[in-house]
Amino acid sequence: MPIYESSAGKKTWQLRNRNAQLLRWFAYIVGVSVFMWCWNEISQATNWYFVWDAPRIATDIVSRAMPPKWSYVEKLWGPLWDTFNIATLGTVLALVMAVPVAFLAARNTTPSALFVRPLALLIIVSTRSINSLIWALLLVAIIGPGVFAGLVAIAIRSIGFCAKLLYEAIEEIDTSQVEAITATGASRWQVMIYGIVPQILPAFAGISVFRWDINIRESTVLGLVGAGGIGLQLQGSLNTLAWAQVALILIIILIAVIVSEWVSAKVRGAII
Repeated sequence: MPIYESSAGKKTWQLRNRNAQLLRWFAYIVGVSVFMWCWNEISQATNWYFVWDAPRIATDIVSRAMPPKWSYVEKLWGPLWDTFNIATLGTVLALVMAVPVAFLAARNTTPSALFVRPLALLIIVSTRSINSLIWALLLVAIIGPGVFAGLVAIAIRSIGFCAKLLYEAIEEIDTSQVEAITATGASRWQVMIYGIVPQILPAFAGISVFRWDINIRESTVLGLVGAGGIGLQLQGSLNTLAWAQVALILIIILIAVIVSEWVSAKVRGAII
């Protein structure tokens, strides 16, 4: 460990003392031990024969998937349109529910920091903690398979994301504008409409577009559990081992994601 001494031989600075160095090495040993234990558990639960055979299987699947079955594209326009509808309508529905939740969760707009705010935060955490695929599984079992189940799953998953970013934007507003409007004798709703909403509109627009872009990606796989969209075609092709169709569907999904990313970037750039 580096030690600096004065001309008289007296120690003036030391990078780490003995206790700090021992603690550092102890942390390294614990980290390595935990990693080795986890690796051992994974190794015991893994069939390594299939792992070593994976390159051959992957090569075989790719050879069967090439060239993609381009004629199958005619059957994908409808499911692709359903996917965009799921993402778009799910995002709109989520925003309608996320806005009041965000105002209830923000410290400077909540009517009760003791009762209402914890409830709003609970809604945000609970909707964010469960993946949209799991929501889709539950909703397919409750309301049946189809596009509507996927739409609701996307909406529920998006509430927490949008509300969290929005309530953080509300808490970061310029309070001087709010105080100026309050000083004119404006009511609570007038203060919110004229003092808070104009300040968070750019953030709201950016959050909306960003979440829509994410939902495009998530909605492409909801069909794997029966929630409609292009994922339903993917599941059917996988079940029948139609690898040429699978390759085409993956290409279409990639193009759709790239287009949504481009649109999202352009819109966010125009807003910001």
